Amino acid sequence: MDRLTRRSFLSGAAGAAAIGLSPALGLRSLWSAARDDERPFLRMATEAWAWLDASRIPTGAGATWPADPMDSASTGWTLYTHGPGVLPFALELFHTTEDETYLEAAIEGARHLAAELPAVEGAGLYTGLAGIAFGLTETHRATGEDRHRADAERAARLLVERAQSVGAGVAWPQGSGEDAIESNDIVSGTAGTGLGLLYLHRELGVPGALETAEAAGRRLLERAVETDEGRRWDMWPGFPREMPNFSHGTAGMAYFLATLHRATGGCEFLDAALDGARYVTSQATVEGGAGAASGYRLFHSRPGGEDLYYLSWCHGPVGTNRLFHQLGEITGDGVWRDWVERGARGVMSTGIPEERPPGFWENISQCCGTAGAAEYFLTLHRRTGQAEYRAFTDRLNADLEGRSTAEGGGRKWIQAEHRVRPELLVAQTGFMQGAAGVGKYFLHMDAMEERGEGPRVILPDDLWFRQGVR
Repeated sequence: MDRLTRRSFLSGAAGAAAIGLSPALGLRSLWSAARDDERPFLRMATEAWAWLDASRIPTGAGATWPADPMDSASTGWTLYTHGPGVLPFALELFHTTEDETYLEAAIEGARHLAAELPAVEGAGLYTGLAGIAFGLTETHRATGEDRHRADAERAARLLVERAQSVGAGVAWPQGSGEDAIESNDIVSGTAGTGLGLLYLHRELGVPGALETAEAAGRRLLERAVETDEGRRWDMWPGFPREMPNFSHGTAGMAYFLATLHRATGGCEFLDAALDGARYVTSQATVEGGAGAASGYRLFHSRPGGEDLYYLSWCHGPVGTNRLFHQLGEITGDGVWRDWVERGARGVMSTGIPEERPPGFWENISQCCGTAGAAEYFLTLHRRTGQAEYRAFTDRLNADLEGRSTAEGGGRKWIQAEHRVRPELLVAQTGFMQGAAGVGKYFLHMDAMEERGEGPRVILPDDLWFRQGVR
């Protein structure tokens, strides 16, 4: 066996045995991954890039990428779906390979975004200015050039300037007049935008970024709903469903407040984050043993989704456990580390990826599917060294490879983005839904295999990647 195969075999076999699986099942991806090249995860990433970059669209200032290569009009400004989400993948490829082809692609994308800044609507981390400012900042970090820093600072200033004084703090309402919506969440609302501001303060020292993030935190404090179990947050007041998990719910808002506490020392933010975490755990169903050996499940939404359990970033433990990890680091209280382990065991006990329960449908992406789960278990393995997490990651890798389609020297993934639209199957380019996010994950696998390291390009809500990275 070569070096890659031998190391993977030992970790995969031990981990498969530890969680009661057949070693052959746990190692399915290892044999395919090591078939004829020394860096199979890098190969998967470069093939993903070749497919998505074939759809690059030149613009007056640079370039962009459509969400769906079959629809050249499917361009936009969101980190979640559109061209801005391609930049983190291109930059991670550059850091991995030192091939300036990828850096030039990112620069073209950054030039386009910089030219479009005045027209960008929305401030959200995954839907607007905060996500664009992140991409421009990471481009500056890669090039070190003043022009790219200037573009990033301009985006950051716009983000600060567009904050509106509301109640005790600030927010970024979407729409106007009576139709304006002030979202609290990670994807498009105050929590995610606040995380973006903390990132910009940390990376660029943007004037007003920290103060604006703190004001966003104060606004979230007054929008909390007090309950007997702790504090919770709705997506916005009057939203018809409660969603307790990360992307739209209490776990995400509490995560931002915990992160804000680390940046400012404000005890009121930590108190609220702890209250939020207590509420989240009070709503979880714990199964399968005692203490950390058990697993938990947390419902998608109510009313109507009490028996629906997502597993990945948006509404599953992959996202929600970020809150528990953050609180464990802040407080040193092992109870939060136990909840991280419970979340992992809850996911592993479902039978995925070989089985596809309703909350883990035919989706391979960072938001809802296999790549998001694989990213999480790779991170757990890197932090803990536990072989069972690596064995499970290998099974998820096999699923990702098996669900891919080779096309024109590249590789794509055809998936159902929406659980309620299983018939709508599309191969997408984006970060949270598509090849950019999958390809970037495979680069993280390559970094772990080659150097025992984590990613170089870290999104503002991915703070648990930071330890030992930069």
